[in-house]
Amino acid sequence: MDIQQEIKQRVETNRTDIIKFMRDICAIPSMDSLIGPVGERIQAEMRKLGYDEVRFDKMGNTIGRIGDGPKVLVYDSHIDTVGVGDINDWGWDPFVGKVENGNFYARGACDEKGSTPGMVYGLAIARDLGLLDDYTVYYFGNMEEWCDGIAPNAFVEADPKVKPDYVVIGEPTMMNIYRGHKGRIELKITASGRSAHAAVHYLGDNAVYKMASIINLIRELDRRFRFGMGAHPVQGHPSIAVTDVSARTNSLNAVPNQFTIFIDRRMTIAETHDEVINTIKGIIPDYLQDEIHVEELFYDTPSYTGFTFPLTKYFPPWLLEESHPLAQAGLKSIHSLWGEVRPLGTWDFSTNGTYWAGKAGIPSIGFGPGDERTAHTIEENVPLDDVVSATEFYAHLPKSLKETQAAYLGLGNLETE
Repeated sequence: MDIQQEIKQRVETNRTDIIKFMRDICAIPSMDSLIGPVGERIQAEMRKLGYDEVRFDKMGNTIGRIGDGPKVLVYDSHIDTVGVGDINDWGWDPFVGKVENGNFYARGACDEKGSTPGMVYGLAIARDLGLLDDYTVYYFGNMEEWCDGIAPNAFVEADPKVKPDYVVIGEPTMMNIYRGHKGRIELKITASGRSAHAAVHYLGDNAVYKMASIINLIRELDRRFRFGMGAHPVQGHPSIAVTDVSARTNSLNAVPNQFTIFIDRRMTIAETHDEVINTIKGIIPDYLQDEIHVEELFYDTPSYTGFTFPLTKYFPPWLLEESHPLAQAGLKSIHSLWGEVRPLGTWDFSTNGTYWAGKAGIPSIGFGPGDERTAHTIEENVPLDDVVSATEFYAHLPKSLKETQAAYLGLGNLETE
């Protein structure tokens, strides 16, 4: 029996456990970055499967390790979720979930608990089949929803022994290989004014009116992006949007003396941080430069363990080369397992790749079950067959990666399969 069939057989043997494991972790709420209880459930499964090391890090993320080889491979899956909103909008319990037409509907099923069982079981199967020689592999279950990249940043910086060579991100990719996404910067623009009674508002300086022209210029800038300005051939169009506002006023009968808008600016690898900031500052007229200010947002919220890792809310774009051994290894595993040639893709949203690849320069790809378009919605779901099949991919990838590395370095021919 060849290795692909061995993997498939072992995954099928564990099918019931894989699906139960996924339903168990979806049933544990992990909103607002409160990932302790779901982390404990995942750790119990890794201990059952015989991982060499299972623990929480200082931030409260879950870490499982197999092996101690020189090459370090990390499987990254965030195990926190967004909230459920108005529970009355759901036609089923968003944590118990429901199965319909082979799809499992629940909060977190797609974004991103659906990749965790495949990663955890896949690495154990790879170990049992001798595919992890020369590797140290980690499953890294982390918080991501409130600040992309902070968890891996803390994982690497707070534990200097962990220096990944390659990372696989389990965000939903519809079972394709993704190799990057746009970056983003979160900003606030604040206009200062002067308060006055609304009955004599002309004696004041209304900060809301001052910001009105800036909002219109932001909308115009986004329109120009959509019509091609700054477009990237792979990553597509940049974008900018006003996402929140805040007014400071003495009362509802007073002119606001401060008005703030919050900005989400998506950027491609063709743009630099300073260019993006300078463009936004440039839409403010000269005569208002002292009265309207642009600031980058900062994240220093403690995790549920009380751990803080302060950083600015700049999340770099990234794009792995098509020819890179990691991207080619992903394609090779898909072809070896399922006999298909699938296109490389990119995400529309942002992931922990902003740190892994964008800041740290660590080669990264994405692979996971589910369609990102259902994330954060009441229709969030994942195909159960894909949850199980993804396990095959996660088990096979270390083998493919070793082969593509050898070919890339000219150390030998790829194995025929």
